[in-house]
Amino acid sequence: MSLLLSNVTKKFGEHVAVNKLNLEIPDSELFGFLGGNGAGKTTTFRMILGLLDQTAGEITWNGESINYHKSHLIGYLPEERGLYPKLKVKEQLIYLGKLRGMTKQSALTELKKWLDRFQIPNYIDKKVEELSKGNQQKIQFISAVIHRPKLLILDEPFSGLDPINVEMLKEAVIDIKESGTSVVFSSHQMSHVEELCENICILRDGTAVVEGNIKEIKRSFGKKNVRIVSDESIDFLQDVNGVLSFKRRNDGCELQISDEQVSQEILSKLAGNGFIRKFELEEPSLNDIFIEKVGENYE
Repeated sequence: MSLLLSNVTKKFGEHVAVNKLNLEIPDSELFGFLGGNGAGKTTTFRMILGLLDQTAGEITWNGESINYHKSHLIGYLPEERGLYPKLKVKEQLIYLGKLRGMTKQSALTELKKWLDRFQIPNYIDKKVEELSKGNQQKIQFISAVIHRPKLLILDEPFSGLDPINVEMLKEAVIDIKESGTSVVFSSHQMSHVEELCENICILRDGTAVVEGNIKEIKRSFGKKNVRIVSDESIDFLQDVNGVLSFKRRNDGCELQISDEQVSQEILSKLAGNGFIRKFELEEPSLNDIFIEKVGENYE
């Protein structure tokens, strides 16, 4: 049982927005989409939801196409938020819940549960326009999950939130996934995807340039990172053979090296050069891989 994209292509005239995309997203998984602006993430989401027809290829969920009759099973948080500013939170969310087949009472019960969880129960009778941007985003998120969907698509769910609200939303997303919902989301923040997801797809100009398990992607990347904390100047390390990049930090430096054997030479070069507080060999970050594959840093 899964969401399956087979050779999915979308063209707008001569422009290819998504090119022969092949993905399988199992049930109850958190799957991350990455890419810069115009990479094809939102177009892919809209095709999955049936809001756009693909030019070629096939999209199925549990072996069937997604259509209006399955809308009560799907939740969607668009990147362009779409709440009605003049309506009160309760009026709006009950209305949206009823569109998904809920009764007024069940929608109200779920709404109160989520407002309590997000620590904003007193906002139930406020107009959306009276809320801060962050709290509007919480309400938008509730609108996508109030009916307990089995497939949840979140387009940049953490955009514009402060760190406290980001953590609150992350916990909610994890709990929804643990309840059996498949969650597909996009983010410009590599750290969010790295923390939450097992599998990812990085898009560049509508084409998947990286796809699969994050741990396996990191292992196959080849390059490693070295983090050094020292009170002494260690700028000379940038000249060591196999050091690909060197970044100074207030407490030391970060190096990217061609392979882990280079770390042994770095250790030998550090001998006798003062006290080393930390020496750590790490897998490359998802941000490192993204920059190399896409060519820009969107963090």
